[in-house]
Amino acid sequence: MPVPTKPTPLGWPRISSSLYYDDPKAAIDWLCKAFGFEVRVLLEGDGGSVEHSELTFGEGLVMVSGPRPQMYPFMRTPSQAGGANTQNMFVYVDDAEAHCKRAREAGATIVKELAVVDYGADYWSDRGYECSDPGGHHWWFYQRLATLGKKA
Repeated sequence: MPVPTKPTPLGWPRISSSLYYDDPKAAIDWLCKAFGFEVRVLLEGDGGSVEHSELTFGEGLVMVSGPRPQMYPFMRTPSQAGGANTQNMFVYVDDAEAHCKRAREAGATIVKELAVVDYGADYWSDRGYECSDPGGHHWWFYQRLATLGKKA
């Protein structure tokens, strides 16, 4: 049975994620350049540390900061977790080919080249790629080609 939900706060998606980087300021700049994110909020603390940030992509939102082991000992960057990722980001874009070109030019490591994933006429078909950013986070960027056999 679904859980009843009230509308989200204005400007907030139902679900958002936080990503942790060894150098969050550099990561924010890179994510904007490579992937097209826009900075909505950047709160800096002592010494220019990133206390909180909100980056938007369309109606999506991610928060970026550095680890704070004294407050949140369970939060780790991929480098602090032996390169592991505990989450991966999936983002729909309008043009996967142009997006992949932009990311590659900005230095993204393309893990899986552009390809079509087709689940059949009863489901959907997408085209996209997987890459990793300089902080070690993995991202999938896809565009919808068809849903229930109908072209997008």
